[in-house]
Order: sequence, then C-alpha cells, then structure tokens
Amino acid sequence: MAGKFMLKKFVDINIDDPFFNSLKCDYPGNANSTGFIDWFQKKAVNGATALVFEDDIGVGAFVALKEEKEEIELQDTVLPAQKRIKISTFRIAERYRRQRIGEGAIGLVLWKWQKSDLTDIYVTVFEKHMTLISQFEKFGFRKSGINKNGEVVLIKKRDQIDFSDSYAAFPFIKNDFDYAGYIIIDDTYHDTMFAYSELANNVSLQTKVSGSVSNGLRKIYVGQAQRLNYYVGEPVLVYRRYTAGRGKRYRSCITSFCIVTDAFQAKVNNHYLMNFNELLDRIGNKSVFNEKELMQQYSDFKNVTIIELLYYGYFGAGNNVNLDWLMNNGFWVMGQQYPTEVHLSKEQFKRVLMEGNINVSNVIID
Repeated sequence: MAGKFMLKKFVDINIDDPFFNSLKCDYPGNANSTGFIDWFQKKAVNGATALVFEDDIGVGAFVALKEEKEEIELQDTVLPAQKRIKISTFRIAERYRRQRIGEGAIGLVLWKWQKSDLTDIYVTVFEKHMTLISQFEKFGFRKSGINKNGEVVLIKKRDQIDFSDSYAAFPFIKNDFDYAGYIIIDDTYHDTMFAYSELANNVSLQTKVSGSVSNGLRKIYVGQAQRLNYYVGEPVLVYRRYTAGRGKRYRSCITSFCIVTDAFQAKVNNHYLMNFNELLDRIGNKSVFNEKELMQQYSDFKNVTIIELLYYGYFGAGNNVNLDWLMNNGFWVMGQQYPTEVHLSKEQFKRVLMEGNINVSNVIID
C-alpha cells in the first residue's frame, strides 16, 4: 500500500485507469464546463502536475490545483475576479472510503494554499457528493452559491478564519494560546503516523500501522499519565524519540506540530472511567494500536490517557530540531521534568518553529 501522495505530471498518469471513469461521466463537456478528457489532455501537454495516491491496483486518489484570476459566475451573482487557488479536481477511489485519505488530501491542499499567501481557495462539487461537501465544510469551507454547471461553490478565506474550531481554522493557529507542549512518539510509530515529517539523516522506519492512521490528519496518542497535561486547542510539538541505540541527542528530534482536539482519561489509579467499548468509540480508527493491543493497555496500565491530535504542520527533511539544540537552548532539561509535563511559552513555541524553518507569521496569525 502507498504511504502518501506524490506529485506527478499529468503525462505520467494513466487516464485509462478505471479510477477516472466517474470524472469522465460527471464532466462530459458542455457550454459551461470543459470535458474531463479534453481538460486532462490539455494539462498533460502543458506539463501540469497533480497530487496522486497510488497502490498496486492503480490510482487511489487524485487532486489537482491551479492558481487563477477569474470571476466566479454563480446562478444569482458573480464573485469578482481575484487571485485564488482552485481545487480543480478532488476525487478518492471507493476502496479508500472511510480510510480518512480525503481528510489527508484536504490537509495537503490547505498547506499548499497557506504557502501561496493567496486570500481565497475554492472548490466546486456536485450536490450528490454530500460526504465530500461535509468534509470541506468541516475544514472551514463555506457555500457561496451554485455555479452555471450546477455545482456547489465552496470557498475558504484567509481573512475569515473561524478560530473557534481547530478543524475550521486549519492550518492556521490563532495567536492567543497561553502555552504549548511536547508529545513523545517512538520512531517505530512516528514515521508512518506522520507521513510528511521526513528525516534527513535517520532511516525512516516502516511499521504495520493501519493506513487510516497514516492517511488522515487526526492522530491518537495513548499515554500513562496520571493526570491530563494537555487542553483542547493547545499547540504541541511532536518529538520523534530515537530508540535504536546511541545517538539519541542528535537523532531524536522535533519533526512536526499539532493541535490538541480531544483529551480524556479512560483509567486513573486502576479506576476505570469508561468501559472498553466506549474507549474504542472515542478512538475510532486513529490509533497506531489495534483492538487487541488497546485492550492489553486498558487492562494492564494503571492510568490510560488519550490525546487526539490534528496534524497541523511539519518541518521536513533537513529542518527537524534535534534534542541537542533543545537542550542547549533551554527547551529541554533532562531529569528535571518529564517532557509531556513541560509547558513552553508562546515565544518558545515560535522559536522552535523558526528553528524548523517555518514561516511563523504565516502559521500563527490574528
């Protein structure tokens, strides 16, 4: 199974893959819309690229973006021309439904929009695709009307971000949080959980983590803390703990940052706060642990603490911030306090992002 989306040229994508049949049917071509086949072939000639997720069967997902400066004609009004990112195609294969690959694809699209500095991003979707519309709305897209081709026009605006909800705000963080924290993930799980948090010098480890965990933006952390050290809406830095031997100071590193979207305890001091089925319902398909492993932890751990995270950004190969830098700069004091109990100030959090080559002013905004 493929691990993540890759950027491919249209000319290298097989338009005869059965994956594209539904797009050919939805867009045969008319006075208001170019046919999919003609559109695809024109893109191939022009050297255009798309984000493609493939497996042994063929194409599993396909996302194409373009920057444009055009009016958007709706049935009852016209949105004036301005530079926007348009999601010109967004399609997930039926075999990947309910595996959260659509959630991951929306994340990639919004990361690219964020880097563009353009105010608006939009997509058009036929009303019959209700699940897809609800996914876009979850991530802050709002209906602006129906276009001439009968599609719903959904727009997200940088200057109208809803910070009351971490999904709607994605990928921007409001500049009003009190402190940030650390989440510690062993390397054996990290590299599949956080598929885009690549490494420069360490060898990425492939594990048998469910594809739904790798595909989606929501991740579950299972810990043994006696009390909750995180709150919903708090930013956290993802620390990849190197477990293969010596060199921890240089090979353990911060690779990513997330927002806490849920935090609860299932067990405290051997006292159960919820039954196992309730715990499974809360975790869903977002944990690296299977049901048997979760049951063992639920039974054996004195405390069971669950933190749900939304994967907000990553540093990328060559930009990760290692333990040596954290210790030398006072962000990590060995033996003084367990890392998951550390509270970093807003300025400290920003400083780590800067060290990871993140444009902080384009991530943390008012």
